Amino acid sequence: MNNPAEELTTIGCAIRLDQVCLEIEGKQVIHQLSLDTNVRRLGVIGRNGSGKSTLSRLLSGLIDTTSGQLEIAGFNPFKDRRAALREVGLLFQNPDHQIIFPTVLEELTFGLRQLGQDKTEAKKNVLEMLSAFGKEHWQDVHCSTLSHGQKHLVCLMSIVAMKPNLIILDEPFAGLDIPTKRQLQRYLDTFSGSLIHISHDPDDLQNYDQLLWLEAGQVAALGDSDEVMSRYLAAMHELGESDDISDLSS
Repeated sequence: MNNPAEELTTIGCAIRLDQVCLEIEGKQVIHQLSLDTNVRRLGVIGRNGSGKSTLSRLLSGLIDTTSGQLEIAGFNPFKDRRAALREVGLLFQNPDHQIIFPTVLEELTFGLRQLGQDKTEAKKNVLEMLSAFGKEHWQDVHCSTLSHGQKHLVCLMSIVAMKPNLIILDEPFAGLDIPTKRQLQRYLDTFSGSLIHISHDPDDLQNYDQLLWLEAGQVAALGDSDEVMSRYLAAMHELGESDDISDLSS
């Protein structure tokens, strides 16, 4: 397969959060979250309810902070939506929450039109993207007829076609069988920009530059992936031995 991301930058995407808080319906979901990193591969781990998916939406600009400062590559993604469209792509855990158009061609074209490309240019770039992934025959396929894994691939292609410098992955392999997961991983490996990968599976985050461990909307640890993962797994195994099952999730 040709590299569909070969023209993308190889420079990491600077991410800075300073005392970020987010309150939803009276509940503090993110609490005084601060971090400053500029690595190409950042993994995010944490228990259910720790704020991982909420962080992905903050970083992509889908929601705003309640307080604090947040910057991606020097801009606030919520306040500068045009820059966010150019710089950041978000792959949802459930592709049905992301796909909004009937056919694959329409779905991939939408993002490019949002960037200002006319219909002719957008269609040309979409066909080139489909060709790079070996899916030229998908252009007129209805998304509803695709499998879960195939829909994930459509979402990934729609993001990569926009050539962002950062892709955020929110549990992208959840519910996928092993062959489909491996295929998607190969596609992600070709991406030369930055990745933020949220996952419960330690194997998904092997060889990542850094790991961010979130706990109750705060940074429990940020650093070397092997060290942070070791500490996280030890803590999770200790919780698993607890007699109080109410302690197992937040």
